[in-house]
Amino acid sequence: MKKHNFSAGPCVLPKSVMEQAAAAVLNFDEGLSLLEISHRSKPFVDVMENARSLALELLGLEGKGYKALFLQGGASTQFLMVALNLLEKRAGYLNSGTWADKAIKEAKIYDDIYEVGSSKSANFNYIPKGYDIPEDYDYFHCTSNNTIFGTQMKSFPKSPVPMVCDMSSDIFSRQLDFSQFDLIYAGAQKNMGPAGTTLVVIKEDILGKVSRKIPSMMDYKVHISKGSMFNTPPVFAVYTSMLTLEWLKNLGGIKAIEAENEKKARLIYSEIDLNPLFKGYAAKEDRSNMNATFTLENENLKETFDAMCLEAGINGINGHRSVGGYRASMYNALSLDSVKALVEIMSELESKA
Repeated sequence: MKKHNFSAGPCVLPKSVMEQAAAAVLNFDEGLSLLEISHRSKPFVDVMENARSLALELLGLEGKGYKALFLQGGASTQFLMVALNLLEKRAGYLNSGTWADKAIKEAKIYDDIYEVGSSKSANFNYIPKGYDIPEDYDYFHCTSNNTIFGTQMKSFPKSPVPMVCDMSSDIFSRQLDFSQFDLIYAGAQKNMGPAGTTLVVIKEDILGKVSRKIPSMMDYKVHISKGSMFNTPPVFAVYTSMLTLEWLKNLGGIKAIEAENEKKARLIYSEIDLNPLFKGYAAKEDRSNMNATFTLENENLKETFDAMCLEAGINGINGHRSVGGYRASMYNALSLDSVKALVEIMSELESKA
């Protein structure tokens, strides 16, 4: 039976990518497994270079002063690295969800951090708006998509200071002017590959302006100088991410996948709004195209709905404990047919109720 994988991450990957990655585990370079070759060998160096180049190409940042890195430690390590490399006196953060909240907590270790806006009092069910970014801040940090709460920034402020964005859960999913950001970071396990690597895209000219000493492993300039190979990279995660970026390019790039993502989002939100048994969690104007969060109006129907989903092969839609209910994560590799399968179950539940 086909499984429809709505997991929030690690998440669904293209079938062709998984097949290629699986084959490489057995034989990548003349009988050697991807997992056992030297990361300094030409075949893997080529993989790293291709992955970094594809990331810049798809984001439209080639030749614009940016470097792409594939690092370890997850986006959570970037909470620290951003502050270590960019924070001299003070910075502004938009608090729009759990991960933004965690980023603020980590950055506060180093210096003055100010929340320019927050939706925490409403359990993050909307994106804060109407805030100011002072010109004397070292940088402004925001989170483009909030996986847990199902909200997404539909526009970004014109920042007078370098803008940093955590795009872990919607990178490569929609067209943006990515040059408005000076640093982007994203864990791979949503739209790129398996957990284990984090993409960092950084404009080089914002570096080297802090007075503190930065440990080598946390210094972006060190990683750039070593071509993202300062230490042994997570070869499988980088290789699989490269395959996914190639898959996306062959589809027609971000423009093509954005059109598919909008179809999926329209389909499920239409059902949520029209079906009286369900209620959306996020404010309508801030609804995420990646993560649709919703609840049952009648909790007595939960057991029935869960059983119907299980029978239909629908996997990974339980909501986060912070919100409850359900969360359908619709990352790039999730097919429109999978969303149709879920919507059919939701509609069928209404006919039974």
